[in-house]
Amino acid sequence: MVNVRDHIDLTVPVDRVFDFMDAPTRQAQITPSLSESTLLERLPNGGSRARYAYRILGLSFSGEVRATNYVPNERIVWSMTGDLQGTLRWYFEPLDGGCHFTYAATYQVPGPSLLHPLARPLIRRYNEREVQALLRNLEAQVTS
Repeated sequence: MVNVRDHIDLTVPVDRVFDFMDAPTRQAQITPSLSESTLLERLPNGGSRARYAYRILGLSFSGEVRATNYVPNERIVWSMTGDLQGTLRWYFEPLDGGCHFTYAATYQVPGPSLLHPLARPLIRRYNEREVQALLRNLEAQVTS
């Protein structure tokens, strides 16, 4: 498993950040390797089920995410299935009229388990850079 966690303090209210992040179609705007994020349905818990497609190092990965824990303006926890599997956790906390947003993810390392010890550090570094870019892109989108 690979764990990645980072955060950003934004100068816009929690509800504005939450509303932006709650729209699966916007994820491809802020996530560099995400080539597709399509809303499939709204779930009874208020969250979404969406289809994703990533293009990483010339490889394509696809599957679905489902909001398993959805509390408006507080958190969205996603279960990711398909080529990439894991859990994404987004936390939204009020911060002096702004928002402290945390992105945390736990991914299974894809491919043969024999290669996991070699791939894990590369995947972790790649995902850390991806999350940092996502946070910068989120800031640019919600503050403009």
